[in-house]
Amino acid sequence: MDSFDPEEFGGPLFGATTEQPVTSLDDELTAERISFGSDDSGALPHWTDPPTGEVPRITVPEQTESPTDDLDVWSSFASDSASGDSVATPADVPKDPTGELTWHDDAPTVEDAVPARNTGRTDVVAPRAEAPEPARREPARITIGTDPSGMPRRPDPKRRGGAPQRPPSAGATAPAPDGRNLPVAVASGLVLAAVFLGLSMWRPAGALAFVTVALGLAAVEYFSRVAEKGYRPVIAAGVAACVAAPLAAYWVGDSALPLVIAFAFFAGAIGFIAADSIDAGPMPNMAITMLGVVWIGILGSYAALILRWSNFGTGTPWGTDTLVLIAIGVVANDVGAYFLGSAIGKTPLRPWISPNKSLEGLLGGTALTLLVMLIIGMQGWSDTWSSTSHLLMLGIVISIMAPLGDLTESMFKRNLDVKDFGAIIQGHGGVLDRFDGFLFALPAVYYLMLVIEPWTAL
Repeated sequence: MDSFDPEEFGGPLFGATTEQPVTSLDDELTAERISFGSDDSGALPHWTDPPTGEVPRITVPEQTESPTDDLDVWSSFASDSASGDSVATPADVPKDPTGELTWHDDAPTVEDAVPARNTGRTDVVAPRAEAPEPARREPARITIGTDPSGMPRRPDPKRRGGAPQRPPSAGATAPAPDGRNLPVAVASGLVLAAVFLGLSMWRPAGALAFVTVALGLAAVEYFSRVAEKGYRPVIAAGVAACVAAPLAAYWVGDSALPLVIAFAFFAGAIGFIAADSIDAGPMPNMAITMLGVVWIGILGSYAALILRWSNFGTGTPWGTDTLVLIAIGVVANDVGAYFLGSAIGKTPLRPWISPNKSLEGLLGGTALTLLVMLIIGMQGWSDTWSSTSHLLMLGIVISIMAPLGDLTESMFKRNLDVKDFGAIIQGHGGVLDRFDGFLFALPAVYYLMLVIEPWTAL
């Protein structure tokens, strides 16, 4: 467009302020800049002018006599240089005179408060919302912790005489205070004792067969129960090690036990190496596997080491006699603790493990064990342990180690939230529940034999 035709466009918008005629639109805009009112800020630059790079300055007018005149609604807000948002200062936060609103005791800080949007008010302040922390995704594998099985915790145990933790089955015979059916338990115990004594009198290999079968069943109960609770042990390797330990100990001696542990560990490691991923949980499950091997297989194999004294090179009943005395002592300790604890037990040994095991029961079991050993010594019923002092030492060792083994098994059951490891023996639970005291007493008595050699008193 070279010229401006007033008749075609109707004349200029603001008109010319000079005497010189305007021949083009560019000349008109150049001749006079657009301005609004009497503002001294000057004319706005033309759209074709290059940028100056200057930041516009805003002059805040002085406050007039009237508080409502020229009110700057943003004057009470400060600029947050980090985020660019305007926030209220702590001094501007009002107090609620009505008491209807609940405010924090401490005044909110600049970082904790933001103004309400689109209200134009400085007395409405809301706390800055914190971004929610993203939920952590738990690993699929079992992890070590207070209770790695992930099962809910059992309720706090109640003392003897309180409400039973598990009600008896409908129509069943009324149980003893600890839930044991006493007549059935006595009958089952007599049958086990008769089988064990018959095999021991037959030959040491018969007693070894009894021990091996008992350890194998106990291992099956243990690995089956922990598998039910979420662990994934190497069951085949664990049960095989528990069965092989007494056989190897009877054949080779105590030097075979480290080899059994090593082979069990190798088998478990190979099993987890063959797993598809780390989700197999190699560390906790290897730990739970080796716990069963050591607790059941290695400790139980000391019965085979004791039986070796009756077979290899001696030709004497030292091993079978000692094993029978251990059985008598452990049973006497259990019976004395049970009856005296049920009658007057008021001081639990470890309430969080078992409320039914009391200090009074421990003393009762110790007293009955020593009494039985004293009677055996006075009557001369044992040719191997003929000295009364040796028998009393045997009774003391059994009175310490058998309750410790019982407490250990109860602690594991409490952690797994189970009442028994099995139910194969009527009135006693499982094999592991019946022979838990033996597992700690056998190694202690074996080394007592090596120290005092009771047969030398003959």
